[in-house]
This record gives sequence, C-alpha cells and structure tokens, in this order.
Amino acid sequence: MMTNAATDPRSLMLRPVALADLPALERIAAASEPGISSLPNDSAKLRARIERSLHAFASMDDASGEETYLFVLEDRACGEVVGTSGIAASAGFHDRFYSYRNEFVVHASAQLGVSRRLHTLHLCHDLTGYTLLTSFYIAPDYSSGLAPQLLSRARLLFILLFAERFNDRIAAESPGLADAAGQSPFWDAVGRRFFAMDYPQAEAVTGGRSKAFIADLMPQSPIYVPLLPEAAQWAIGQLHPVGELPFSILQDEGFDADTYIDIFDGGPTVEASLGLLRTVKHARQISVQAVGQATESPPDWHLVATGERASFKAVLAEIPQNAQLLAPGHELLERLDLKAQAEARLLVSPLQPSLMEVGQV
Repeated sequence: MMTNAATDPRSLMLRPVALADLPALERIAAASEPGISSLPNDSAKLRARIERSLHAFASMDDASGEETYLFVLEDRACGEVVGTSGIAASAGFHDRFYSYRNEFVVHASAQLGVSRRLHTLHLCHDLTGYTLLTSFYIAPDYSSGLAPQLLSRARLLFILLFAERFNDRIAAESPGLADAAGQSPFWDAVGRRFFAMDYPQAEAVTGGRSKAFIADLMPQSPIYVPLLPEAAQWAIGQLHPVGELPFSILQDEGFDADTYIDIFDGGPTVEASLGLLRTVKHARQISVQAVGQATESPPDWHLVATGERASFKAVLAEIPQNAQLLAPGHELLERLDLKAQAEARLLVSPLQPSLMEVGQV
C-alpha cells in the first residue's frame, strides 16, 4: 500500500523502468482519465513500451532519435512505484509532429475606418525533432511536497548527462479541457468535423508520438478562432485539472507556453532551449573526496543524479549550496549504491527556496 507525501523525501528515487514494474504501470494506466495519459491501458502495449525503453537505455549504438525512455518514481520505504515520466528523443521521429501555432492577423479597411486584430490557429510542424517530455503521472498521495519535482525535473539532468542523444530544444504537451467522459470541446469543434472519432479514440490511435495521419486530413488554411463555438474558443490553451501540477513545474523551469497548442484538445504545448531551463542552468558536478574543511553554508534540497544510462538514478538530498565535494561517508552515497566508489561524480541542481520549504522534514 502506498504511503503519503509526508514520507521522507530521501526515500524517493527516479530510475529507468523495469519489466518487474509492469503491474504498477497497469495500475497507473487504469487510474488515468480517458484521453489524458500517454500510457495505454493495455498490458501487451505496456510491455512493449517497457521493452522499447529498456533497449533505449541499454543500447550502445549511436542514437537515432527513435528512442523513448520511461522512468518510474519509487518510494523505497515501501517498495511502491508512485509515478512515471518519460522522454521521447525526437518528436514525430517517423513523421511530422503537428501543433497549432497561435498567430494574430490584422484586417483593416481605410475606407470604413475599421481595423480588427484576429486570433488565428496555423497548422504547423515546427516542433518536429524536438525532444519531448512525456508520460507524467504522480499518485495522488504524493502530489504535494517534493515528489513531483523529482519526477519531472530529474529528466532534464538525464538529458544534460547524455546530451548527444537529444535535441537542445525541448517541448512538452499538456492535456487540454475535457469532460468526465473524455470529450473535448476543441476536438468537437475542429478535429471531429473531419473524423468520425471521439477525442479519446483519436488520442489512443496516435499513441502520443506522431499525429501526421490526422493532420494530413485537417484543413491547411488558418482557423479563425472567432468563428469557433464559444466553448472551443475558451478551451484554447486551457489545462485539464490533472495537467496543472506538471504544467506549473515546467513553467517554473522557464518553458514558454504562449505559442503552440495541441491539435486534439487545444491544451498548451510548451517549448524551450535546454540550456535556459533552471535545473540545467544551475546544475554542477560534485565529487566524492575526503573533505579537509567543512562547508559553511547551510544545506538545501537538491536534485542529485548519477550513473550511466541503464543505471541512471536521481534522488533528493540536502547539500550545502556551495558544496563541490562530498565526504566518503555521506548518507547520499549509500542511497545511490555508491558507498564503495571513492571516485564517484554526481550531477546536482538546487531546488528553489519556496520548494525547499515545502519539503522540509
């Protein structure tokens, strides 16, 4: 049974998914709302997803961009998987990755003395090839505190550690407005006009990677937003409640949410340069050595990542802000199974002060 978010943040670990995690992923997929999760509620498809991830983590070949990486968040105090997050190395690898781009056009008549600035949506594949953050899910009991921060932000340290396998432009889709049955007002006003499919069916068919077969049948001309039903206009750029937490973390990182929306439900699609994101900008390496003089600054909560791709681990730890070294006996090393590795190097990045206060134990 899962514990709650009051558990010690030190018991949490982000790691690559394993085949033994299949039952946990089945529970997560079943618990996710229709049209929201990128994890299919199908045991065979979940197993295939795990196997593709295992291959991506273990492959020694040069990266092709087709790789998908799936992580799980484990509470080691109880041995339970309490969340998932993922990375697709190249959005739309097999085809174009479509979005709608927000633009504004001005229609004016000097004779009538009228000038109107109109919101339009332009079908585009600007984000094709971007590295895509995917598959965020956190168990409700863990949605407060520091667990979601580790689950989302540690992926950026993985990308930084293995940058040669990823694009330096990062994007992430967020679920848009939909009702309890998974029906989307934006899809009903736009996509459904061209497909005899409900929104959850269309989302399930694409599997979260490429939407080219849908976009190829959509109108290529701009969509004038004022011509859409009021409910569809309101849905543009709006979040489904389950997307508010991961979206807030991405915004705090520095992602831009003003330019693109999802072609299915109109939810915001964020994008940014990797090097401008907060976790990456403040990341530093520290080494394990005998420390001659104690660091004077007080400890703060940090993300800590280490390991090769297949053995990647990320945890939370209290480390002084200006620390460059860790003593060999530091408790963090035991948690990362590095106790005997005197030459270990760790990649760390501080959490914000406001987040640290939430996570104090």
